[in-house]
Amino acid sequence: MGILLSEHKSFLIRRRIPEEPVAELQDELYLDDDSFQRFTALESKRFNHQSFSFSVVKGENHCEIKADYFVGIDWLGKTGRTIYVEPKINSGLSQYFRNCLNEEENSTETPEEFNNKEKAEAKEINYLSILLDIMSLPDTARYSKDVIQIDWKAQPITIDQKADRLTPFLIVQFLQHLKTIVRKGLKKSYYKVQENLNNKVKGKVLEGQHIKKNVFKNRLTSTFCEFQVFGEDHLENRFLKKVLEFVASYIGNNTSLFPAKSDLPAIKDILNYCRPAFEHISTDVDEYQLKNIKKNPFFNEYGEAIRIGQLILKRFSYTITKTTQKKIETPPFWIDMPRLFELYFYYQLVKANPGDEQYIHYQFSTYGNYLDILISKPGFEMVIDTKYKLKYTKSHIHKDIRQVSGYSRLKKVVHKIKSKNEAWDENNILNCLIIYPHLYQPSENSLYVPQSLLTSFKIKDIQKQFENKENQITAYHKIFKLGINLPVS
Repeated sequence: MGILLSEHKSFLIRRRIPEEPVAELQDELYLDDDSFQRFTALESKRFNHQSFSFSVVKGENHCEIKADYFVGIDWLGKTGRTIYVEPKINSGLSQYFRNCLNEEENSTETPEEFNNKEKAEAKEINYLSILLDIMSLPDTARYSKDVIQIDWKAQPITIDQKADRLTPFLIVQFLQHLKTIVRKGLKKSYYKVQENLNNKVKGKVLEGQHIKKNVFKNRLTSTFCEFQVFGEDHLENRFLKKVLEFVASYIGNNTSLFPAKSDLPAIKDILNYCRPAFEHISTDVDEYQLKNIKKNPFFNEYGEAIRIGQLILKRFSYTITKTTQKKIETPPFWIDMPRLFELYFYYQLVKANPGDEQYIHYQFSTYGNYLDILISKPGFEMVIDTKYKLKYTKSHIHKDIRQVSGYSRLKKVVHKIKSKNEAWDENNILNCLIIYPHLYQPSENSLYVPQSLLTSFKIKDIQKQFENKENQITAYHKIFKLGINLPVS
């Protein structure tokens, strides 16, 4: 039996105690002593040195499993059960977040519980649409490698094809990398060809096959040779075409996994864009070559496409018929939604500010700390921190604010600002901005747009919105917050 959760929700495993009443709730499960005993050794699953894919809080007669901001499926230790976390976000928490940020430092009026309306407003984040955008720009695509973790060593988990989150994610990554390759043009390389030549010898004579194909058949004028040819039909391009065939088969047989109106046409457009470039490329490559292909460091654009292509083929056990199955086996995996959210904002920023790339510093390193984004454009200097947080307690919020304001006072940050603007006064206090998820979805009939929603990602327009009191965190000086829309399905 699997446990189904959405982001930042909890599930309670309880020990069944004889003669005590049992409350059958949707997010609780009662087990007998033997079954409950398996959960006593369950530990939190670490995603990286800062975060957990899910955490475990144990008591004498209960075990609480908490989903964090990660989407995926995994085994719950050695309990024999699985956990499946959906990409859902509670839109009611956006209002809670705004209320918390406007509270004074010592205020006690911030509500600790959400009302029923807030709890009910759960929407599913369209992470594929986000990924399509991120992968469409080389500047943002190159940071997407660590967004997902796959545990190939663990035992696969059997799920319905319609519940597959991993394969669509990998396919979108692969197709966008492939589109970049096709746009630049397929690389040419030397590759070996074996051919039975008539009245000539070229390259190396393959004696064994020559005897079998020519001598035994009395073809005295033919010679079976192996020689090198310079062109596009080499191993790497054959590998990419092989993966493309798997991808096309999967998309054709599982269109329901790409439900958004804009996503499926966009994915098919990329597929149709890439196919003609591989029309004259062979797929004559064996499984051993597919598993052991190496990327060429001189062609970086091929590196990620080959790496993700290997994951896709491994996902289907190198068997194309598995792209049509209704029941599939998937390795445990986790998608880092905060990282995806961070890259999505960075994508919007780069796209909206052409020519200002030199002033947008992503993951700016400062003595072991990494700022999400530093803007060094003269007159618009600011530190930006993205927070994909759905449930903010007051202490957490103030901790985040102190973190981003601390970044703004690092000498390395000040020196970077100074290098772009010599007139900058080092005693100035930098603007600090927190970006958070805003799930306001404008309707066709409504012209209302909340002041807290970031509608333009141009640097000058972002700074202009600081003038709105709603976007100012009044307990702090020069600390602002703005929300951005996330696509939902």
